[in-house]
Amino acid sequence: MKNLNDAKDTINELLAAHGLRRTSAGRAVMAWMLQHAETSWTHAKLSDALFRETALSLDRVTLYRLLDRLAQVGLLIRSVDSERVRHYQAVPATAVSAETMPHFECQACHRNFELEAASAQFEKAARAALEALEAVGHLGLSVDFSVHGVCVDCTPATGHAA
Repeated sequence: MKNLNDAKDTINELLAAHGLRRTSAGRAVMAWMLQHAETSWTHAKLSDALFRETALSLDRVTLYRLLDRLAQVGLLIRSVDSERVRHYQAVPATAVSAETMPHFECQACHRNFELEAASAQFEKAARAALEALEAVGHLGLSVDFSVHGVCVDCTPATGHAA
């Protein structure tokens, strides 16, 4: 039981440290996302999973707002696929920051991949882009890197997309 209480305390501290209220919905969603950190969730898939596995039923709008709020403060990564569907994922421990975690979407199979190995290079590029915006008077808050192409599984042996 101590581990469960420790996890609850950690999530409460995490939410509070990012200026968020510690609601039961916020705690439940953040706990789920951390427990399934390797998975990228759409709103619909997350809603279904939460209800199926924990019996938690959240209003559609409440869940949308909560996910966006968690992404805005950097606790979740938000990416948009080629069909304009938002995906949310817990920030990996290896990520430099949520704002620059690069994603790759395969245009053949539509899987999403994190490009963790390149995150430091993307972080440097993001800082340069934000500094360039600031130099001309704009206030850039974040940079979203989304790379589209063909994954290694969908690329023929010739090295070119089908």
